[in-house]
Amino acid sequence: MTILGDEGNLNWRDGVIPVSLRFDDPYFSLNDGLAETRHVFLAGNDLPARLRPGFQVAELGFGTGLNLLALLIANPTTPIRFTSFEAFPLPAADIARALDHFPEARAVAEPFLQAWARGETRFTLGPITAEVIIGDARDTLAAWQGRADAWFLDGFSPAKNPELWSPEILAQVARHTAPGGTFATYTAAGHVRRALAEAGFTVSRQPGHGKKRHMSAGVLP
Repeated sequence: MTILGDEGNLNWRDGVIPVSLRFDDPYFSLNDGLAETRHVFLAGNDLPARLRPGFQVAELGFGTGLNLLALLIANPTTPIRFTSFEAFPLPAADIARALDHFPEARAVAEPFLQAWARGETRFTLGPITAEVIIGDARDTLAAWQGRADAWFLDGFSPAKNPELWSPEILAQVARHTAPGGTFATYTAAGHVRRALAEAGFTVSRQPGHGKKRHMSAGVLP
């Protein structure tokens, strides 16, 4: 398939950080996006400690693939699955330019970038079998047959992209979570935490990364 990239809707802050003009929000933290990914999405889900063969990670908001690459760096051997939902995919050239800001991630990204440039949304990256489902998550998540052991909730800011943080979407997240599954997200917005709690998660507010005071994490009993 051809990946219809979101080119033309980007601005580059300081020449290296992609900012979505559609949502007026950067694709990753201005305060070391790779470190934030590790703090929020990996540590927030107690990864890689929980990983086992067949473990399923799911994500809302693929962006530059930085979270996937951080997971790969943290997990060089255990065979797991990774599914991400993305409405506005970036072209490979823009992703590569963004990842140049993170040499550690860029060093392991080439197989992904080559697959992405060929229009492949299913690919293998080390021990990770990855799929990026293109389309509006309000439709694609409901149709997904999987259940995640860990969720990375990484859409643009709830204030800028409220559709991806609606109670309906977060209820679908819970429906597609295995018992004992977890989520983590950089946002501590009250309406997001309430919606996740109403969906069935036990939600906690935790210290955020860098200058951000709080983040959210939780588990489905």
